[in-house]
Amino acid sequence: MSRPDYTNDDRFDGLFLQIAHQTQGIEPLLDTLFSFLRRKSDFFSPPGGGDIEKGSEAAIAKVNEVVKKHADIYLAGKRKEEEERLKKLRLKQKREAEAEAKKKKAAAAAAEKSKEGNDGVIEMGDDGFDISSDEPASTPAAAKAAAAAVSEPKADAPPAAPKTEQNENDGKDDDKQEEEEEEEDNSPPPIGNGGTIDGKYVWTQTLQELTINVPLPENTRGRDLNVIISKKHLKIGFAKTKQEFIVNDDLTKPIIVDDSLWTIEDGNRLVLTLQKSNQMEWWDAPCQTDEPKINIQKVQPENSNLSDLDGETRQTVEKMMFDQRQKALGLPTADEQKKLDILEKFKASHPEMDFSNAKIN
Repeated sequence: MSRPDYTNDDRFDGLFLQIAHQTQGIEPLLDTLFSFLRRKSDFFSPPGGGDIEKGSEAAIAKVNEVVKKHADIYLAGKRKEEEERLKKLRLKQKREAEAEAKKKKAAAAAAEKSKEGNDGVIEMGDDGFDISSDEPASTPAAAKAAAAAVSEPKADAPPAAPKTEQNENDGKDDDKQEEEEEEEDNSPPPIGNGGTIDGKYVWTQTLQELTINVPLPENTRGRDLNVIISKKHLKIGFAKTKQEFIVNDDLTKPIIVDDSLWTIEDGNRLVLTLQKSNQMEWWDAPCQTDEPKINIQKVQPENSNLSDLDGETRQTVEKMMFDQRQKALGLPTADEQKKLDILEKFKASHPEMDFSNAKIN
């Protein structure tokens, strides 16, 4: 009987998530694992009771071997994702090129048809109809007959709909709706497939999970917080104060509580990972009253965890987090601070000017 493949075994995810929730960090989680191996197994013991140092070296070599194996699996997965992304991008570009070519072809055909339709032009002059065409009329009688045919309405033609104010308004509404849809189509995709809920948090998502980053005061610890995660509701507050909860709202959609967790990173950021119950749909916001909501038609099916984002997108999300933290503390955002720095430099270079009564926005 072959040995089971444990490299992608998810049977113990619930247990490890609980441990991760308690330890609140990668290094404490690893410390817990190796503490168990040191205390409850012979992992560090030398084989056959030999040299103690050789036993430790063998343990380190085994750990490096396992870590490298999983690093290789991770890199292979990332490469495959990148290949899939490029494949989808190329397919999208091909479809766009085909659509553009089809559009140009249709425009050329319409122009040709319009040109053919203008070969015979009927104009009303002072002396009556003037019919010009590539072939002149054979007789004056034929010209008169043609003019009469043009001036008389066809019996079978339905009467034109009367032009009313309602028709005009409907047309304007349709034009306005088309313009709005066009504007929406030109809007960029949401960063990390999420957004910013002003004064609360920055969030991103994948199909499987939602990640919420809440700015906190420096040196905040886990015991300082009161975080309650339930299937359809989320509460985030400080344990030792009677302040209102930072978040106290119904979730947009249900989650799997046992697979959801929270941790504090860098001592100033609460990170919640909420596992979606339905892992085949996108959320337009974490909580029901959150505004603004994102357009889920614009999301991109890529990894959206902060650690998985590309450098530029990650910098944007981190800037959003910084601005949220600054606003919570009553301090200027990054852009506001940049303007203040420019102003201070201007003041320093013009000491002869008095800014004491200046009103600067």
